[in-house]
Amino acid sequence: MADLKVKFLGIEFANPTILASGIYPTTAGALLKAVENGAGGVTTKSIWLEAHKGHPAPTLLTTEHFTINAVGLSDEGVSKSGPEILAYKNKIAEKGHCAPVIASIVAGTKTDFGFLAEKITQFAPDIIEINISCPNVEEEFGKPFACDVKSAVEVTKIVNKFAANAVKSRTKLPVIVKLSPNVLDISEIAKAVADAGASGFCAVNTFGPGMVIDLEKRKPFLSNKVGGVSGPGIKPLAVRCVYDIYKATKLPIIGMGGITTGTDAIEFIMAGANLVGIGAGVYMRGPQAFKLVCNEMSEWMDSHGVKDLQELVGAAHK
Repeated sequence: MADLKVKFLGIEFANPTILASGIYPTTAGALLKAVENGAGGVTTKSIWLEAHKGHPAPTLLTTEHFTINAVGLSDEGVSKSGPEILAYKNKIAEKGHCAPVIASIVAGTKTDFGFLAEKITQFAPDIIEINISCPNVEEEFGKPFACDVKSAVEVTKIVNKFAANAVKSRTKLPVIVKLSPNVLDISEIAKAVADAGASGFCAVNTFGPGMVIDLEKRKPFLSNKVGGVSGPGIKPLAVRCVYDIYKATKLPIIGMGGITTGTDAIEFIMAGANLVGIGAGVYMRGPQAFKLVCNEMSEWMDSHGVKDLQELVGAAHK
């Protein structure tokens, strides 16, 4: 049987599948549900300093080719979402699972990212993910930080300043940056962010914003009119982004964007990903998507004589 265990930034995952941010609520029970359905790790919804309402319904549409959403990063704020991380870790420890938790954080200003990074470490996530790239809150905060080299670097430097001093001295948490694909050259952004001190990347966030028209109502389907596009339709573009980031930096990557099958996951890993995030795949294959993807990965590896997943990381570059 193929070995699917992964070490990412020195942290062990039972398998490479990760619950992507925003699919389940940030509650201990919801995150545990993903693990019980086979996820090797989980990512929280993006957490704000204070409660954030997001957008009114309808916020999501899923088709066989793509998913479009404009949830708007709704969250209860770090004071309520943070304790759920601790509760999740306690439940995981009780059940003996190996399923690390990644705390995704988001802010409207560069300085707030630093404050939030310090606050979230009190709740002991295994990794901090800085979400600087969501396209469906653009009207609230302007262009996503990840679309601008200077802004992306400044955010990373601020967060890593806290990581190097207040955070790392107490918890030694690694910091990864979630990048936007909506740029001319993602490798330029990745290289600059890596030079600023990021430990790795999550790539990529949704494409867009996009729009779907409701033919009967003759107006945009989403209440926000536009939203981020994910699902199978974006997979070739996301694979290329992971390939470019790996080539530019060689840093660890959580690859995502349209992964619904085991061979999809292996394609991302060959492009340079170490872990794979599953989001739209949960809508398309149900909560058991993680188990299904892992089983399909094992079958492919067994049929191709691959015993250790690490053999495939970045294989497309060799």
